[in-house]
Amino acid sequence: MISDRDAAADGERLQKVMAAAGVASRRVSEDLIAAGRVTVNGEMVVELGRRVHPTDLVTVDGTAIQLDTTRRYLMLNKPVGVVSSLADENGKPDLSRYTAGYEERLFNVGRLDAQTSGLLVLTNDGELAHVLAHPSFGVSKTYIAKVQGDVSTATLRRLTAGIELDDGPIAADAARVLGRPSRGQSMVEIELHSGRNRIVRRMLNAVGHPVVELVRRQFGPLHLGSLSPGQIRDLTKVELGQLLTLSRSSDARKDEG
Repeated sequence: MISDRDAAADGERLQKVMAAAGVASRRVSEDLIAAGRVTVNGEMVVELGRRVHPTDLVTVDGTAIQLDTTRRYLMLNKPVGVVSSLADENGKPDLSRYTAGYEERLFNVGRLDAQTSGLLVLTNDGELAHVLAHPSFGVSKTYIAKVQGDVSTATLRRLTAGIELDDGPIAADAARVLGRPSRGQSMVEIELHSGRNRIVRRMLNAVGHPVVELVRRQFGPLHLGSLSPGQIRDLTKVELGQLLTLSRSSDARKDEG
């Protein structure tokens, strides 16, 4: 007879962990496996008896899934005035007010300065957090800024061609004017993958358009959507799959390099 300890050492059946991860029911998971739509560590699996461990990399239709059900992934729309810290030493409003209701020990992925609002990811998955936050992996972020002045096409070209800052050159991946909310102001959308401190504000200030308001609308595949400032929610299964797929593909590219 196989003991529970031996069974744990050998892993769990693939269809069981897929169901536990919320992919589908066990029966539907079996159908997905039989149809050749599931891979484990890069190899297609069609046998239903395959056992896996939480550290294995499982994808369904090319999208990664998280087998470790102890991991938590949240999206917060950080309001203006809140610092990106879980315990601010100066007593300023911090992220602990949003994480207090969760059992897991959560931490933020990257930072937004206190006067910038928008999308911030909170998790207890250290490996994923490292990939998303580290500039070497090049995860794209999209910001919308209200700035002083009328931003011209020539200024947009300067932002994407590259400008020189005190800590080195920087270029936006994309930049466009969304509108002019009032006389002497412009709404600008900027996409870039740099993680440098206050980079959007410094870039726009360098081209003569100081930021009045700034919000991060997108982080990698995640979109802020209709989430209001101060609201927090779990990532959907689709969002989590996109995030894990990005993380693992980025990690693989770095290993190959």
